[in-house]
Amino acid sequence: MALTAGEHTVRLGKGWGWFSVDRIIFLPRRVVTPKPPKGGLCDPEATPEARALFAWLKSQYGRRIVTGQQLGGQSDLDHIAAVAGRQPALRGYDFMDYSPSRRERGADPGAMTESAIEWGRQGLVTLSWHWNAPAGLIDQPGKEWWRGFYSSATTFDLAAALADPSSAEYALLLRDMDAIAEELRKLEHAGVPVLWRPLHEASGQWFWWGARGPEAFTRLWRLMHHRFTREHHLHNLIWVLSNGPSDRAWYPGDDVVDVVGWDQYKGGGTRAAVGGAEWEALRAQFGRRKLLAMTENGTVPDPDDMRALQVRWLWFCTWGGMVGDPQWNTEADVAEAFQDAEAIVLDDLQRCGWPPVAR
Repeated sequence: MALTAGEHTVRLGKGWGWFSVDRIIFLPRRVVTPKPPKGGLCDPEATPEARALFAWLKSQYGRRIVTGQQLGGQSDLDHIAAVAGRQPALRGYDFMDYSPSRRERGADPGAMTESAIEWGRQGLVTLSWHWNAPAGLIDQPGKEWWRGFYSSATTFDLAAALADPSSAEYALLLRDMDAIAEELRKLEHAGVPVLWRPLHEASGQWFWWGARGPEAFTRLWRLMHHRFTREHHLHNLIWVLSNGPSDRAWYPGDDVVDVVGWDQYKGGGTRAAVGGAEWEALRAQFGRRKLLAMTENGTVPDPDDMRALQVRWLWFCTWGGMVGDPQWNTEADVAEAFQDAEAIVLDDLQRCGWPPVAR
């Protein structure tokens, strides 16, 4: 919160849960310009493309913000183009329908991987995975099989599966990861580095990979990292973790994370959407160790507010269908975010040094 001279009214609104307040204390804030981490990627065998992208991201950190849009249909890109005359530099894809438990029920991912490769020839790619549970799908009204990434729609017990590597459930975890590895391999062969953001929002526990607590989650993260890098030899991935800034027990370790993200769905307008408190909390934890990004958002962050508060997320990526929803974003907000001098849009990438060499 940034206060100007004069009187102000502070209102406390309802959040996702409950809270009690004894007092509110206002303290002066020391503005610190973030500096990029000193080290390289957590994968020592990272491809030249992945290393180059990470170096480029570090060069922009604290200076500019990469604009992004999660795949939600062509209408999102059309809306951004219509109101801002720009296209996002970063596009988000979801490997949800590559989950084996969805494929065996008829889900068709189409040409998602090929689309990501095509975008990656000119722009940046981030990939998430709403992992449909490998087994235990309840498949009843309100808990249909296609909701199987939610904790409420599956009985799959991650902690029990990880506790017994000889179990059928453990084998299914590996089967599913292997299926996704095959898609990621296609991007590696095409020379496309990926901001890989699996197992997101685990600490919220609404997804099954977080339902059994932080120990099971961090074990799964590390298992996936090992499976992909050591068994499948996938080295085009920049590993992005998205959890809450207060969820320290859910951190898998510096050796398996490159970027720490926060998913922002805050009400209260563009000033609240900047996420000043969340930025400060993550910066205090990770400092010069990790890059920080707004890995999902509802409302686009206001660039003037980001400068005023010195909140310097490396990128934002608006969730599909929300950029054109006036409850989240006005046309003026979108135009301002994409037309700002510090915003990196698709047409800016080459001028900003990406890619560093022809691919």
